[in-house]
This record gives sequence, structure tokens and C-alpha cells, in this order.
Amino acid sequence: MSGATVRLHGPATLEAETDADGKYVVAAVPFGTYTVEVALPGLKALRTVQVEDSEVRLPLELKPMEVTTSVVVTPDPAETKDPAPSETISEETLRDAPNVNQRFESSLPLVPGVVRGPDGHVNLKGARSTQTGALVNSANATDPVTGSPALNLPIDVVASVQVISNPYDPQYGKFTGAVSTVATKTSDYDKFHVSVQNFIPRLRDRDGTVTGIGGATPRMTFTGPVVKGRFAVTQSFEYRYVRTPVNSLPPQARDTKLESYDSYTQFDLVLNSKQTATISFALYPQKLDFLGLNTFTPQPATPDFHQRGYQIYAQHRSIIGGAGLLSSQFSYKKFDADITAQGDDPYRLLLETTEGGFFNRQTRRTSRISWQEYYRFAPWKFVGSHQFTSGLSYEHSAYNGRQTFLPVEIDGLSNTAVERISFTAPTSFRIDQNETAWFVGDQWAIIPRFTLSFGLRLDNDTITSSTHAAPRAGFLLALSRDGKTLLKGGIGLFYDRVPLMVPTFPDIPERTVTLLGHDGAALTSQHYQNKIVGELRNPRSTSWNLELDRQILEGLSLRIAYEQRNTANDFVVSPVSTGAAGTLQLSNTGDDSYREFQLTARYQVRKHLLNASYVRSRAFGDLNDVNQFFGNLAQPVIQPNARGRLSFDAPNRFLLWGTLVAPWKLTIVPVYELHTGFPYSVQNEFRAYIGPRNVDRFPRFSSFDVQITRPISLPLRERHLHARVGVGVFNLFNHFDPRDVQNNVASERFGGFFNSSWREYRGKFVLEF
Repeated sequence: MSGATVRLHGPATLEAETDADGKYVVAAVPFGTYTVEVALPGLKALRTVQVEDSEVRLPLELKPMEVTTSVVVTPDPAETKDPAPSETISEETLRDAPNVNQRFESSLPLVPGVVRGPDGHVNLKGARSTQTGALVNSANATDPVTGSPALNLPIDVVASVQVISNPYDPQYGKFTGAVSTVATKTSDYDKFHVSVQNFIPRLRDRDGTVTGIGGATPRMTFTGPVVKGRFAVTQSFEYRYVRTPVNSLPPQARDTKLESYDSYTQFDLVLNSKQTATISFALYPQKLDFLGLNTFTPQPATPDFHQRGYQIYAQHRSIIGGAGLLSSQFSYKKFDADITAQGDDPYRLLLETTEGGFFNRQTRRTSRISWQEYYRFAPWKFVGSHQFTSGLSYEHSAYNGRQTFLPVEIDGLSNTAVERISFTAPTSFRIDQNETAWFVGDQWAIIPRFTLSFGLRLDNDTITSSTHAAPRAGFLLALSRDGKTLLKGGIGLFYDRVPLMVPTFPDIPERTVTLLGHDGAALTSQHYQNKIVGELRNPRSTSWNLELDRQILEGLSLRIAYEQRNTANDFVVSPVSTGAAGTLQLSNTGDDSYREFQLTARYQVRKHLLNASYVRSRAFGDLNDVNQFFGNLAQPVIQPNARGRLSFDAPNRFLLWGTLVAPWKLTIVPVYELHTGFPYSVQNEFRAYIGPRNVDRFPRFSSFDVQITRPISLPLRERHLHARVGVGVFNLFNHFDPRDVQNNVASERFGGFFNSSWREYRGKFVLEF
């Protein structure tokens, strides 16, 4: 039948129209589950389809409108076209898996090769958080100054989170590690839905005594049509008040305190049968008191971190001809941050603790304007089938900042000062950055069982005044005719962005390091001038992977994979003394590498799912990353750069998690993680490192978390409210997983480990109507 409207509802809303032969094509459909609806007067077809990175052929039979059918179609694995290693965390997993913070980024460690490091940041595939890409609906969501992810979203609006390591699609750029990309839910065009949860606060229990509120995180989300079938809206509000304890500190002075408000508004529009649009606004101010609180840094010596930010986003999608897709998007991000201290008392580093007010104050005002055009051509037949893509993007970032550093005193074994660090007067600075990129790609299916992917990306950056070509290539080969054995791999070149903190390095206050005698008199004094050595260059990584996937049984699949990444031109700082003069040098001389061998099994029977993985990895490189000394939590002591295992290196990691459907409508999601302890270095009383760096390790990390939920129905007059209740338990067996170590050989507690996360319970109650 010609002239029938084909409409897809799911992570995106798309439309097409059948031609004279009754055929239709919907191009560039984002991954996920869709309801496909076709309607003509008196006739209708309705089916459900799962799109998992493949071409899906879906014949539809029109029947009288009172007859409907629902079928789940699973694509043949041999149709998979993307050779890049990737993992997707679905909406159901985000909803049902134990998640102590109720943030989507907290679920990323469910991906093999992704760990939460000792500093609390999530590290994707052996990369620092500043080396990875963070996208929300394809828009850049990083902080222009540090390069770290900087956009908070209520988890209720997230449809899926995908981690892509070595993405060979050239539209991805400005990172040297992996990339995480978040897709938000499409608003409901047909009827209203409202969910309310976490409206009961948690009490603050300190050693058996209730002392106030430990956490309050109420959330409300609603979605529904403004004009049915044409215009829909989603609105989500979340308030967070969370106290997180450092269990080795005194009961009443052991909490960091987070207070934030996250709002997300999204409008989805169907303009006509071939055009859709999305407009969103995210607002995410927060205040984090006692940043960096740990066993050896009590509350008075920590800073507070205040952020104010919002992002405006708009995307227009248009089907060109029968199967081409043009996507245009614009975003504006505002991100302001302030670092303040608890007081102005002199900052003193003692062997067992820290005293005084934090030594660094920062004021940062940043913004970014982004624009991108992306076009996917209709499939072209020539020696097989080609799927060409092309696009361009432009970003303008601006940074206006001020830095203040106050004196620091280091006390030695006798509790007397052995070193003093002083700084020059506060400074202010401003800088702008323009980044432009062009890219083209092709997925060439030579034969149904063999596909090649090619891509070329050109990046231009005004900070480095350079243009870089980043070619990528991958392949996918079905080794068996039944498509149950797949071999895929590839190699690519990637160039990273330059965080705006780097070019402003010469403008921040300079330091003078003075060694003191037993009587407090100065023995030697060295002034260090901040200097960028050589011309700034964009960090660069070369990555490759090889992966074998085999479906052994109907519900059992096995993956064996290896990937490697070598990064060069990383930004490091190191002090250099040359007689009376010294320089604190920032240069592009840093490099690091990551190697990963992965063995993963996935077993699904009926509604039960079980994932098990073992990862053997090695993350090694230069240790004086510039962000750890001049980022949100500055460090006063800077020792000469060295190479070693990176701080989040975990050579052996075993992960087991799944979804079990039990009697009485219970959904049980257990998560067990076991990995090698993170490395650390040994210091003396001057905070100088002794011996090789990062050769000692924390104890082995082991944690078992579980969440159990059940849907219920609550009567309300003539209606019934849908609800979901449950409980989550974290570190169920109360395993000793310390986060702090006394690494100073002058301390009587040298080698002691502290601040383990204790067993914790969280209730869950969600109302839906």
C-alpha cells in the first residue's frame, strides 16, 4: 500500500511514508526498542522491534484496525555493522540495578574495563576522566577548563548509556580514551505519565545515634502530550541533600555534604512525516562542602566546591529523499565554579592530619557554544552496499578566571616546620578557544558476511594553531554462515581537546619553596617560574582492538577481546631547578598506555540474565598529570615527574551481575566486583617520594551489592496507583575496602589503611500514575 505513514516511537520518534511499491526506509535509527505503527483508513499494523546497531528489515501487514499484533524482532548478529567495542546500559538496568548515588554515571562500572578510581572518578578503559569524551544526546558535556564530565541529569530521563572504546565512527572526537554517550527518553506523545520517588528522607546514623538527616533526594518526572501525536514534553526535578561519611573520622565531623538541584526539560516535536525536533534545557547548580575530605584532611582544612551551570540544546532531524538523514544540532553550555576555603588560618601539612584553611581559591566563569551538522546518505550499491556519512562541527569556548594561593607549611617528624611554600599575588586571566572539525565515513558491506568501516576526521584548534587528520578503519567478519561467530576489530588515531587550564598556566601565581632548619630559619630557597616548554600540542592516541564473539547456545554467548591504546603529548608538570632560578614546567612530554584482555560471558534464559567478565589490564604512564595539581582540588606539593602504574590501575578485575525474576513478582539484581587494589607511592617527611612510584597497593577490593524490587498496586478511590517498592544493600558482607593509606614513612601508622565503606541499606519507593 502506498501513502501509509510509518511512525516509530522509542528513544527517538521518526516517521516515513511508503512509496508506490509499499516500501519504506527509516534511516539512522538510534539503538533501542521501538513500537512501529502504520495506519491507513480502516487498516493498521503495530509491532515492536529491537534495534541493536544493525539493519533491521521489518515487513508489516496491514489488518483491520481492531486486530493488532506485537512481535519482538531480534536482529541476526551477522548484521552488526560497528566494529568498535561498546557496551550499553539500558533503561531497565539503570532502574533495577543497585546504585547508591542514583546517578547514571554510577552505573558505568557495570561495563568491563570501567572502574571507579581512588579519587571517586569513573575511569573508562584505562583513561583519566579528563581524557574521555562525555556526550548527552551527542552534545559535548565536559567542563571547558578541566575537561572532566560536567553535566548532572536526573536518572529518570536517561534512556541508555553507552561506553564506546575506540569508536571508528569519525563523528566522535576530542578525546584520547573512551567515550560515554547518554540518550534521553523521548516524551510520550499519547498520554501523561508521572513518577514520584525518594520523598522519604534518610536519617543520619553515627555510631548508633540518630543525628539529623543523612540524605533527602526527592525526584518527580512527568511526560505527556501537548498536542497529541505532534508535540510532547518531559519535565524532571530532583533535589539532592546527601551526607557521605569518611568512617575513620570522628562521628560528628566525618561527612561531606552535597546539596544540588537538577532540572531537565525536553520538548519533542513531530513537524511533519519527515521532520522531527528536540529542544531541551538542563539546569544543575550544586554546592559540595568539604571536597577532598579523608582520614588525613579533616573538614576545616578542606575547600567547598560551588557550581552553577545550565545547558540549552536543540536538534532538528530531517529525512532527505527516501533514506537520507540530515541532523542539525546546537547547544550552549554555561558552567561557573568557585573553590572557597573554610577559613584563612595557615595551611599546615602534618604527618597525621592537616590544619588551617585550604590554600587555594578559584573563580571560574566558562561557556561553550557548539554547532554540528551530520548527514547520512541513502545506501548506495557499488561492489556491495555503502553507507556514507559526513559532517562538520564548530565550538567556541571562553574562560574567565581568578586564582589565589596562600602559604603552605610542611611539618616533619618533630611537629616542626621543615618546608614552606609561598606564592605570588592573586592573578586574573581570560582566554578563548575555537575548535572546528570535518569528518567523512563509510560502512562498506562487501558481502553480507564482511563489512569494512572507514573514517577520516580533521580537527582544528586555535589554542595549538594546528589541524590534525585522524583516520580510522575497522572490519567485521561473520566466520560462520549462521552468523553466530563474529570477528571484528580495527585501528584508529584520536586527538584530544586542550583544556583551558593549560594555556593559562603561565598566568597563575608562582611559588617559592623554602627549606627550614630546626630553629625555623631558612636554609635554602628556590623560586619557580611557571613556564610552558615548547609549543602546545593536542594529545594524541593510537588505539586498536580485536574481538571474537560466539553464540554457543541459544541463550549463551562468549566474547574474547583485546585492545591497546598508546597516548602521547599528554600534559604534565614538573619542577626543574637550575641554580638560583627554577621553573615549574608544563609540557607535552607525557605519555601513557593501556592494555586490556577481556573474557565475557552472557547467559539469558527466559527473563533471567547473567553477565560475567574477567579483565586483565595494565594502565601505565606519566604520573604528574596537570589536572591533579591545578584542577578542582589543587595539591600544594609538586615533586618531579615520574612514570609508573596509574592511580586507578587494577590488573585483575572480575565482575558478575545479572537480573533475576523471582516468585512474587520480585526483580533481583546482584552485582559482585572483585579487583586488585589500587597502587600508591611512599613518601618521607618532606613529601618526597621514596623508591619507584606506585609499586605498593591497597588491599584487594571486594564488594557485593544487591537490589530487590517489586511492583505493587495501591487503591485510590476508583483508580489504582502503580508503585514499585524495594531495598538495596551495598557491601552486603561488610568487606574491608579502605580508601586511604598512611604512606609517610615518618609516621607511626605507616602502612595503615583507613576509611572503608561500611554496609549500607537504601529503601526504594516509586509512585507512578
